[in-house]
Amino acid sequence: MPYLTSTGTTRRTDGAGQFGFGVPGYAHPLLAPTEWAELTRPGTPLHWAVLNIDDGPGARPDPHCLEAAGRLRNARERALHGDAPYDTVRAAGGRLLGHLDLAFGSRPFGELMADAQSFLDWYRVDGFYLGRCPSERAHLPAVRRLTSTLATVLEHGEHGRHGGHAGYDSHDGQGGHDGRAGRGEAIGPLVLGLGKHPHPGYAEAADQLVTFCGPWTDYRWSQVAEWTAGYPPERFAHFVHGVPRTHLDEAMRIARWQGAGTIFFTDRDGQHGQTDPFAALPSYWDEIVSRIGPGISE
Repeated sequence: MPYLTSTGTTRRTDGAGQFGFGVPGYAHPLLAPTEWAELTRPGTPLHWAVLNIDDGPGARPDPHCLEAAGRLRNARERALHGDAPYDTVRAAGGRLLGHLDLAFGSRPFGELMADAQSFLDWYRVDGFYLGRCPSERAHLPAVRRLTSTLATVLEHGEHGRHGGHAGYDSHDGQGGHDGRAGRGEAIGPLVLGLGKHPHPGYAEAADQLVTFCGPWTDYRWSQVAEWTAGYPPERFAHFVHGVPRTHLDEAMRIARWQGAGTIFFTDRDGQHGQTDPFAALPSYWDEIVSRIGPGISE
């Protein structure tokens, strides 16, 4: 499977260039057009972004989400296959992930797979973000079964992709068990939205684990689980809200020290009428993009 990889023994703790953004889920593209447009801006070091219509794919294809998905995919194609020299084309290269709500292990397997298939059929997602993922050892077999099946579906789905897709224009953006190499470059990761350190067995159940999701007041005093040191930074993501601009460097140092390769920091705090601190851009978006530097997700 793509996520059954050998573990490393050293942690990369120098340089911000290793970082890239994981976007937990912006607001609907109709309500947050600037946010979705920024994901396709050349130079944005995007690893992946989550599409979440209604805690899942919704009841039917949404034209605004179809357009956003197409634009993100086309930005990746330009980044990977542009005519300019590679170093000057490090445009947004992130993958689109469909949001599957595991409800901490309470949702039936069949419902989750039906949502996954809708995401693939309608939006041609590259991978999946498993939100509200359980973290206890007792739920591990069910999570492994789900990620194994999703990996197989993604691999088979990629084999059937040739050219356009209903609802998209390939030019303007409208409208696995065999390992990473066998899934093709367009296939993205399976990410477990845990929000905390789970039982160590979860590290072998997905490509990436979100091991912190919460406020800056907790993050600045957080500690990393010892077992994570055996894995490279690309296996972990941290989402932190309420990070003041003056503490960006400190937040990056913490993420680097704790071995996270994917981050999303924002000064939004979920208060003053904000229902979701990650639904919009932080006020210092341009600054944090420039600090991380351009990149591309291979």
